[in-house]
Amino acid sequence: MALTLKQLRYFLAAAETGQISLAAMELNISQSAITTAIQGLEAQLGVRLLDRSPQGVVPTIEGARFLNHARNITAAVEDAERLPLGEGRRLTGRLRLGTTYTVAGYYMSRHYARFRRAYPDIAVEMVEWPRMAVEEGLATGSLDMAVMLVSNLTNRAGLEQETLMRSRRRLWLATDHPLLSADRITLADVAAQPYVILTVDEAKDTAGRYWARAGLEPQVTFATSSVEAVRSMVASGMGVTILSDMVYRPWSLEGQRIELRSVVEEVPSMDVGLAWCKTRPLAPAAAVFRAFMSVAMGGGG
Repeated sequence: MALTLKQLRYFLAAAETGQISLAAMELNISQSAITTAIQGLEAQLGVRLLDRSPQGVVPTIEGARFLNHARNITAAVEDAERLPLGEGRRLTGRLRLGTTYTVAGYYMSRHYARFRRAYPDIAVEMVEWPRMAVEEGLATGSLDMAVMLVSNLTNRAGLEQETLMRSRRRLWLATDHPLLSADRITLADVAAQPYVILTVDEAKDTAGRYWARAGLEPQVTFATSSVEAVRSMVASGMGVTILSDMVYRPWSLEGQRIELRSVVEEVPSMDVGLAWCKTRPLAPAAAVFRAFMSVAMGGGG
């Protein structure tokens, strides 16, 4: 059976992040899908590619050798995918790109770096602004395009949008929390617990809407704009929280584990996407970036 591009991409993500869970979040798929793909790859090659431990995964000697081959193969495929976008030309221009805090910290770096390598002659001017400032910049023309939380977008009449990734929100718990033994967890169960709430990027407002829809209110013990602070407090047992998989990491800075569980009720996803002005034609560099991101998130594999 031939190796697949999907297997290579899943292996690369796991090897480069050092965590199956992080790789799953980057690719917006389940951890079991990555594990199954890598196990199939190891079976086909007849060698173990990753050493697994409670702390994560590390390439074996054979895995490190195969890693270079996998990078070369996927890079060649990405080049082939990009050829229709650039039509074989050295594209030039300027892209004024807006982004928001969460997207800048947890999503953009990998895609920004790949775009810069693919189109070195396009000057990218990326700024991080609050959501309202980004929307204003798109409307007035000071920004060509934005990568932002389109689920928070308010000017839907004046701005086009394209969703790139939907990141579901789940409950974060310490490893010894009693809710971990529950067969099902409801928002009412969560509301009975001390709660640590994130405030950055309008997270508190978003949470307030789905709590209000359920007719409940969390017992907030601490509010913070720092995701790392939320992570540390949840891991140490100070409280629980509901946040998106995109910002989840299985370990706090102190090395304490954080567990994930779904709640019974529907909690809206956090959606990352592109936004641009409806009434202004896309600049050539922005059009290339849009096509690049659509290929990066949607295809091949």
